[in-house]
Amino acid sequence: MNQKFEHLIARAEQLIARIESILPQPLDAPDWSTGMAWRYRKRSSGHGTLEPVRHVAALQLSALKEIDAQKQKIERNTEQFVAGRPANNVLLTGARGTGKSSLIKACLNAYAPRGLRLIEVDKADLMDLPDIVEVVAERPEKFIIFCDDLSFDDGEPGYKALKSMLDGSVAAATPNVLIYATSNRRHLLPEYMAENLAHTHGADGEVHPGEAVEEKISLSERFGLWVSFYPFSQDEYLSIVAQWLSALGLSAPAIAAARQEALQWALERGSRSGRVAHQFARDHAGRHGG
Repeated sequence: MNQKFEHLIARAEQLIARIESILPQPLDAPDWSTGMAWRYRKRSSGHGTLEPVRHVAALQLSALKEIDAQKQKIERNTEQFVAGRPANNVLLTGARGTGKSSLIKACLNAYAPRGLRLIEVDKADLMDLPDIVEVVAERPEKFIIFCDDLSFDDGEPGYKALKSMLDGSVAAATPNVLIYATSNRRHLLPEYMAENLAHTHGADGEVHPGEAVEEKISLSERFGLWVSFYPFSQDEYLSIVAQWLSALGLSAPAIAAARQEALQWALERGSRSGRVAHQFARDHAGRHGG
């Protein structure tokens, strides 16, 4: 009888263990001494983890050219944040490949010695933002939650989660956490022509946006600082190419000789962006022994 009872208990414990393994678990804090950047990942079991980024891009603020006004705003806001002064959540929007993500990574490298840390969160995992903030809330470091290439389709759950976290939740903002997001869309959601027809006009002629437009504007307005990026001119593009070629070891005469090839490269790509300039520089330096 005792053997049967013990066997039954063992089976019950196994069953409980299997059930617990698939239930949502509290997010465990990682070893913060392992690095300065982490990625939040959701496992197939549904459990979230913070994984250290072993090799952070070694970008420096001085290496980012032709975006001086944008750099000044981001650097100033980040400096305020790290120094413990009031600072804003930031939305960086505009043309692709113009340095939005690179600027955030360069700020991380610049301010990491003073306690700045970064957690990258995918759009699909924004529902878990409260859990992430809970883990870091009592830490002495300052954390940027980084959402790259952020945009939403209508009805996506992460939209409301982010909106609530930025401004609107009952919980008070955590002073050691800011959200920095990049997007090609100013208002983070697709905009349709039909929505423009929903505007109404008051008796005094004042224009009132429709509810759909108001909803889309409301998320982006919760970011305290907007930083816009624009396509580069030909001269700006060539300046960025020259900077990257120089960093890769090419001489001034070799950089000047690469000018026409750099323009051809941009023409074939259909873009004069910083990303295209970097890709050309790597290709050119690789072929010419840089």
